[in-house]
Amino acid sequence: MSKVGSSVVIEVEPTPVVVPAAPVPPRTGVLERIRRFVAAVPRRLTDAAVVAFALYTVLYHAAFLFRWAPSVTFLVWLGGCGVLAVLRLGVAVQRARTARHRPVAAPTPTTTTTTDAAGATPATAADAGAVPADSPVPGSARSGPRWWWMLAAAAVGVAAAVTASQGGAMPWWVPASLGVLASVAVALLARRTWFTADADTPTATAWQTWYVLLVSAGVAVSSLYGARNTPDDVFYLGKSVWVAERDSVPLRDFLFTEEIMPPLSTQPPIASIEVFAGSLGRFFGLHAATATWYVLLPALAVLAIIALWRLVHRWAPRRPVLAFTVAVAYLYLVAGGDAALGTFHLPRLYEGKGMFVSAAVPLMWVYLTDWFESRSKWRLFLIFALSVVSIGLTSTSAIILPILVGAAALAMALVGRWWQAVATFAVALVYPIGAVVVTRLVLGPVTEVGGTTQFFDGEGTYRRTLLIGTLGVIGGLALWCAPLLLRRRAPRLLAAGAAVTMSVLFVPGVLEFLGSVTGVSAVLWRVPWILALPGLVGILCTLHPPRFDWLGRLLGALVAAALVASFSLYGTPMWDRDSYVETHPRPVWKMPQDRQGRIEWIHGLDRPPGLLLAPSTLMRIAPIISSRMRVVLPRDGYLIEYDWSSEFAQDRLRLAALADGTEVAPLPDIEAAIDRLEVGTICLYFGNRAGRRAVERLGFEVFAERENPTGSMRCLRRTG
Repeated sequence: MSKVGSSVVIEVEPTPVVVPAAPVPPRTGVLERIRRFVAAVPRRLTDAAVVAFALYTVLYHAAFLFRWAPSVTFLVWLGGCGVLAVLRLGVAVQRARTARHRPVAAPTPTTTTTTDAAGATPATAADAGAVPADSPVPGSARSGPRWWWMLAAAAVGVAAAVTASQGGAMPWWVPASLGVLASVAVALLARRTWFTADADTPTATAWQTWYVLLVSAGVAVSSLYGARNTPDDVFYLGKSVWVAERDSVPLRDFLFTEEIMPPLSTQPPIASIEVFAGSLGRFFGLHAATATWYVLLPALAVLAIIALWRLVHRWAPRRPVLAFTVAVAYLYLVAGGDAALGTFHLPRLYEGKGMFVSAAVPLMWVYLTDWFESRSKWRLFLIFALSVVSIGLTSTSAIILPILVGAAALAMALVGRWWQAVATFAVALVYPIGAVVVTRLVLGPVTEVGGTTQFFDGEGTYRRTLLIGTLGVIGGLALWCAPLLLRRRAPRLLAAGAAVTMSVLFVPGVLEFLGSVTGVSAVLWRVPWILALPGLVGILCTLHPPRFDWLGRLLGALVAAALVASFSLYGTPMWDRDSYVETHPRPVWKMPQDRQGRIEWIHGLDRPPGLLLAPSTLMRIAPIISSRMRVVLPRDGYLIEYDWSSEFAQDRLRLAALADGTEVAPLPDIEAAIDRLEVGTICLYFGNRAGRRAVERLGFEVFAERENPTGSMRCLRRTG
């Protein structure tokens, strides 16, 4: 010990450290390596899919500049994926070598402690055991939230859930106010937990992964046997068929005209998944619908189920397999309505918006959680890649992603992570917003009528997506109470941020204001997609009272059984006809099989040039059969963007009514519409006698008939 000025320097002798002469790394058995590999499959599979499709989306957008055909873009993408795979393998080999040759740590050096005159030891950032300012301090006097505060917040959340699901029994401001109060209380409790608890990162086991892979395989197989005919298929599948048959991306209208009219302003050519499906079919020599429904859809189903598992496993504090099972049951048993999340899963997963809400949203929360806790640059890159994937799936992501990322940024700001919040917001939104801005500068803004075709306020939005009655209560509990059950720190705080954001959006007047600012009121009912609701519903069964493990396991099983029973009793299963789904004993295209048979028969006829006029249900699937079978009215809803009262629209509506047998306009009007649209073939059901008499008086004659018990048809063409 020596005295220097006013300080005393104390020299401490080093503690002897025994270093082995030749360090030998522990050997890992073959079975253990297999278990580790299997456990990592969900993470590696989803991360690889995100990077691969992000690469395709970037190449798809770049193809507009280089004028590449879709087939060329697909080949370049395949080569790029090969290069990325080789690079990834090289990195893995290098890391393995580095781990084997890692040097042994040096002996502990002499420690010199300097004390001031009072005997105190000044703290420095280099001291051993130093932790970030926002990390919990062991032995701190601060404690976590008291159970009664959590119980009070849960009680308000239950009240909000019960009142919100009543279906108009009370003014909406009551559940909206309770929801805001509950979400703010949950957020404050999550913030306190952040400063007093340690991070808890789970590790998947091999048996859990085998179970998830088995479930995902079963879901993929079941996707082949159900068929839900949705009106938007004519656009999504029709575009894929166009790409597969013509090897070009339609930048203007391809449904009513041969790229003569402007495109639908609500469907800009940003999304890449339809072009990917068409290119996939062209590459393998398959019909685009076959490639979409028999190849792409099962793969998407596997990825969506694994993405759900990753979120549940990352957020659930216990019993993740049980929570995952309940979440899958929710998707299968709660469908029916056009806005139910189960409807956007298997029945519409091949549509980009279905994959976005079912896979991209859960994965984004997983990546945000990992980035929030680890600040890893790789996680930040995955957030960027997933944002590219999202805009490649649907342009709706440009509306939903800012709200989702804003909720995460709010959570980060609550604990002082301002720079991380700003970085997240910038990285996650630069590509989607940039793509939308560039598209709008080139193609013009969304037409006013296209962006406001429908609107649902906060009350209507809640009850369309989170539903009413018992299912609405469950949805409300998932929104306002599930964050209290999540893992501590990042998962709990992020879910609380989402709850606060969603609760504010439910306040009367907020969605109306957003609609007036953005001009896209028609899609604002999709804002609850930010919640990853099926995962939160499953996590409700992780309820666990303190100090009683046996009671917690029993309670979790009872809650899970009650949830599944409620889904079965009050929900509409995915395979029910009320969900507009038909099940079949063999894989089928996702359309009514009798209609498919009729339109394929018409397609095989030797028809004269010109448009095809047929019943509306058949014209709606004709572009899916072939892009070269041009019809009068692919879908009436799209006419609103071309001026509903215009001659362009009225001619089509008048002729469709004739073919449907609902109304026969005066013959001069029919003849003028047929001439203007250059109709060459008219196909009618046998029962439409008035329509047949009208077109025969205009010079059409029967040239083909098809008798069928479910609907016999005859087709007519002009004489001469």
